[in-house]
Amino acid sequence: MHNIASIEIEKDIIKANKELAQENQKIFNENNVYAIDLVGAVGSGKTSLMETLIDKMDENIGVIAGDIISKFDAKRIENKNVPVVGLNTGKECHLDAHLVEHALPDINLNDISLLFIENVGNLICPTDFILGSHIRIVIISVTEGDDTAEKHPMIFRDDADFAIVNKVDLADAVGADADKMVEDIQKINPKIPVVKCSLKTGEGVDTIIETINKFKG
Repeated sequence: MHNIASIEIEKDIIKANKELAQENQKIFNENNVYAIDLVGAVGSGKTSLMETLIDKMDENIGVIAGDIISKFDAKRIENKNVPVVGLNTGKECHLDAHLVEHALPDINLNDISLLFIENVGNLICPTDFILGSHIRIVIISVTEGDDTAEKHPMIFRDDADFAIVNKVDLADAVGADADKMVEDIQKINPKIPVVKCSLKTGEGVDTIIETINKFKG
């Protein structure tokens, strides 16, 4: 029987990513830019949330749009006349600090005060990879099922600072309990604020903006 050495590759990758993330945040701080990592599954409403906040927030906003093919979401942001950089991840199911680092020269940080980094549509892969943002917002929707938080506890437990339950106007139509989703998140991580939201009706949007501003200080 051969003895096979166990190489802790995963730990080294995560450590290296953390170091790069710290460098990214240093760049944000030097340029007085507040960075938000926005995580959610496909169809949860990440891009729609950014579009709404661009319209309603009194900030100079920039966006890094990450996706397998980023041009579709990036085009929606371009239509809002704000600076946007598309990051294509190819087969990768998450952004990492290295990819974000390479996007920064393509966006003029001197012209913005708030940067949204839209992660790839996934609630699993981004968990271990911080980007250097000041906060991470996790958005889920009732259309994903009201057991979504229960099925993905790590994304809320480890790095989330703020959670949003979106599309609550559709809860009855899809047979989902939005209050249960809020309760599930609070059980997983009692420390983070959770807001119920409907980007269609506007419910919760003002509270989201207020919460982001509290984080900014």
